[in-house]
Amino acid sequence: MKTAFIHHPIYEKHDTGPGHPETAARYRVILDAVRGDEDLWSTLVELTPEEASQGLIQAAHTREHFRRVEDAVAGGETLLDADTVVSMRSFDAALFAAGGACRAVEAVMNGEADNAFVNVRPPGHHATAQKAMGFCLFNNVAVAARYAQNAFKQIERVAVIDWDVHHGNGTQGIFYDDPTVFFFSMHQYPWYPGTGSRGETGVGRGLGTTMNIPLKAATNARDQRSSFEAAIEEIGRKTTPDLIFISAGFDAHLMDPLGQLRLEDEDFAAMTSVVKDWANEVCEGRIVSVLEGGYDLATLGGTVKAHIAELAR
Repeated sequence: MKTAFIHHPIYEKHDTGPGHPETAARYRVILDAVRGDEDLWSTLVELTPEEASQGLIQAAHTREHFRRVEDAVAGGETLLDADTVVSMRSFDAALFAAGGACRAVEAVMNGEADNAFVNVRPPGHHATAQKAMGFCLFNNVAVAARYAQNAFKQIERVAVIDWDVHHGNGTQGIFYDDPTVFFFSMHQYPWYPGTGSRGETGVGRGLGTTMNIPLKAATNARDQRSSFEAAIEEIGRKTTPDLIFISAGFDAHLMDPLGQLRLEDEDFAAMTSVVKDWANEVCEGRIVSVLEGGYDLATLGGTVKAHIAELAR
């Protein structure tokens, strides 16, 4: 498989301040790990994104939310909520973050690559249509999903697979009544942000197009992988997506300070393989994987490298 690797130096300029777990070092350790593997790096298609336009952002967010983030940064504010920090270049980084996910869609749809990974920050899956939260300013995957549907006539149905240790409440909310987007989240529960019970399955025309698998803290990796495989099989009976997104959070790793699950590198690679097999069956292998969480700097680079290596295999 030909895999695109999308990144931009602006992602390091989103300064969250000392001691914040969502640090610029996350971008750097991933980039260094992937570049440091010459065999892997030589197979990747390196791409640079443009910033997303206001129109692209507002396909998933309200105009008021866009203005709130823009005005907060311009006005020198530092907090959008208790843990969502902004600084001088944060608005630019957020536009390029959403733009990176859209560039990945273009790469896959235009034949530059079979699949793609976006080494992006700030992350996005907690950002709702109306507000920033949980380190997230704009919802990168949601913006890119709407872009895919609006820009490419081949894309009608989309699936979002979110394996971050935290529930992707923002993505779920944006698509909760939309039958064209299937959202699946497997996450520690109860845990931040407190949503993601099994009873949350969508509303209206979107009823049945949301699936959550809440996991207890310290669930072992074997059981988590088994649950994941069974869920993908079940989802495959419910929908046939034209494009699959992975909200690729790596904070379900055994060593991560913000989660209490027990996955290791080989588990993330195995879950990637499951998604690849499904994508190969239903949508010509089209996968766009977008970085969400993952906060242990000692392991993050290696874990993401294992994920990308499986995408590229």
